[in-house]
Amino acid sequence: MVQRNSTVPHKFICFTDNTSIRRILKSKNIEFRQFARHDFEGWFHKMQLFSPDSNLEGPTLYMDLDVVITKNIDCFFKYGEDKNFVGMNDFNPSSGQFNSSIMKFDNKQASNLIWKPYIKNRSDYKGMAGDQNIITALIKNHSNTISFPDEWTQSYKWLNRKGERYGRDSFTYEQDPNAKVCVFHGRPNPHESTQLWVKNLWY
Repeated sequence: MVQRNSTVPHKFICFTDNTSIRRILKSKNIEFRQFARHDFEGWFHKMQLFSPDSNLEGPTLYMDLDVVITKNIDCFFKYGEDKNFVGMNDFNPSSGQFNSSIMKFDNKQASNLIWKPYIKNRSDYKGMAGDQNIITALIKNHSNTISFPDEWTQSYKWLNRKGERYGRDSFTYEQDPNAKVCVFHGRPNPHESTQLWVKNLWY
């Protein structure tokens, strides 16, 4: 999806401990890495992106593996080039949180602003629900932090950020014609979708 929807020169790095993926995609132009530390659980592993041990050099555009790219994403690479961190606003507008499915950062700054204070006071963040809550607490109000335009991203389930929460029986799963990336938070995952537009775009 990245190759089809970007003209910006890039190096593709995938952090995973899934050996099957490494074997299946060994002929692709992907560098596979594992995180250095093993004392994290679940999505909290994502905090290690900001560690110097991740060896991410230069500008990094991060996307979760369970997103569907629907249009050209060159704008994500270029947006906020002079900023320390660019986040994506959560789909629930009342939360005030970032959604960590898409982020842009440079670890020259992010390691100091996110990783070092987090790892120094890790016990203070144990009560938080997820990595994006921690990232928000550490970086959201920093003067050099901005958000991607909301219209660039859509939720697969909720579609908009107007505060309308839909029940499962009300999900319509339509494609937002203006969005460039569709985010799958929770179930279903992209490969579980029965929508033709997802099946055509997610590979």
